[in-house]
Order: sequence, then C-alpha cells, then structure tokens
Amino acid sequence: MIALVYPVLMSSGNGIQHVQLVVSGRVQMVGFRFFALNAAEAYGITGFVRNLPNGDVEIAASGKAADLKRFAAAVKQGPPSSSVHHVCEDWNRKAGEAFKSFTIRW
Repeated sequence: MIALVYPVLMSSGNGIQHVQLVVSGRVQMVGFRFFALNAAEAYGITGFVRNLPNGDVEIAASGKAADLKRFAAAVKQGPPSSSVHHVCEDWNRKAGEAFKSFTIRW
C-alpha cells in the first residue's frame, strides 16, 4: 500500500488550489471521464478530464483544498467498471488556465 503525503497546495491567491492527476489502469472505455465529471460537479471542482494516447486519463482540477482531496480520493476509486492501478498526483502544479466549469476534453 502506498502512503500519500499531501504537501502544501498551490493557491492562486483566491483560496483556490490546483492539482493534476494522471490515472493509470483500465480507465478508458469504462465511463471514467463521465465518472470524473460527476465527481467534480459533486465537489464543486473545475477543470477538465481527457484520455491520453497511452491509455491513461489526465485530470486538471481546481477547487478548495478539502474538496480537491475528496475528489482525488473518488478518482482513485473510479467507477465500478474501471480498475485504477496508479494515480500520479502533482499538487504543486499551478493552473495553466482559469477554469469556469469541469469539462470532458476530446
């Protein structure tokens, strides 16, 4: 089991934090992006989710620190049809853009 350490999160100055997640495993063709969209809406997260050519899923997310941690925990579980093997987390990443909503990118 991997112990997760949450470093000090980067803030954009308005209380909003940012994280990039890259999810590996059986995460494409199983409804993972729609699962992430629903979880983001439930926790008030903005950003995007998209499939990567190598079979992983990338998520860029912004929100309050506690909400982002709950969102990341949900992503690590994934939908029942998925099998998440690893999640690479970059909690020190600054958002490259301001997100107004959470979207699926194609």
